[in-house]
Amino acid sequence: MKQIKVLVVEDSIFMRTVISDIINSDPQLQVVGTAKDGEEALSKLDTLQPDVITLDVEMPRMDGLSVLKQIMRRKPKPVIMLSALTKEGALYTLKALEYGAVDYITKPSGNMSLNLHTIKDEIISKIKMAASANLLKLKAKSINIEPYELADNVVAIGASTGGPQALTYVLTSLPSNVPPILIVQHMPEGFTKSFAERLNELCKFKVKEAEEGDYVSEGLALIAPGGFHMRVSKTGRIKLDRTPPIHGVRPAVDPMMISVANFYESKAIGVILTGMGRDGAYGMKKIKEHGGITIAQDKKTSVVFGMPKAAIEEGCVDIVLPLHKIPIEIMRRCKKK
Repeated sequence: MKQIKVLVVEDSIFMRTVISDIINSDPQLQVVGTAKDGEEALSKLDTLQPDVITLDVEMPRMDGLSVLKQIMRRKPKPVIMLSALTKEGALYTLKALEYGAVDYITKPSGNMSLNLHTIKDEIISKIKMAASANLLKLKAKSINIEPYELADNVVAIGASTGGPQALTYVLTSLPSNVPPILIVQHMPEGFTKSFAERLNELCKFKVKEAEEGDYVSEGLALIAPGGFHMRVSKTGRIKLDRTPPIHGVRPAVDPMMISVANFYESKAIGVILTGMGRDGAYGMKKIKEHGGITIAQDKKTSVVFGMPKAAIEEGCVDIVLPLHKIPIEIMRRCKKK
């Protein structure tokens, strides 16, 4: 199997060494070069020809976001951002995803350089995923869906890698009167709040990080908080819990979709977007079994086709669509007959 060539961009020599050692510990990966800052990284791109770049957000001279913009302008490459687990780090990371980064890894808190080995598996798996990611930038024009009278549907959306960009497109395309929307995006604690606040600024309806006891209601999109699974209770209110991760993640899409299927039955609309793994496939199956509608993003517009593909293979997806057609289909299915 062809080795995946990686360029490590990090201002700390100690961190460069630790990250390089982690990457080189996997026989499928090879660090072909390192750079101490953004200018050095850009100067090495043409000669090293890396398949994937790991890029620190905070660096002297030229920060990670500036470097990322240059990479995407010159010759797009799969980039994974390394970010601090702070509110500022979350905002920088969300901007990086908007600018074209494939994914991100949050550095452990505390003595992060010494604790970096605790995320060894995540670093290796995300680099392998990034090497085969679809960097096609969606050129879809923003669409204007006119508001109309709604039926009493509820929309459950699941996403992972590439999800922040996909969710931003879908949600900002929807009109002001939307059915209740529940979202699980694989993100750590702190990041989901920043993501919800960003979407709330951009959307025509309210978007917020879900809290215990929130009512599921029209004109409101609730995003599962990082570190918690989100479910709908029998009273139509949000229940959050810290039960063990599912598919290695918390929040997971499956428990949210299963609860939506159980409570709303045929009124549920399940949507699975780009992402790595198979989280959401079982939840989509349950929505389908209860008479709901299921929609999956297609391969061409998915950064990573793992989650939509798993749902499709379950045989529980009604319709597969490119991203720019998904908001139109959601609203069509929610229109009062």
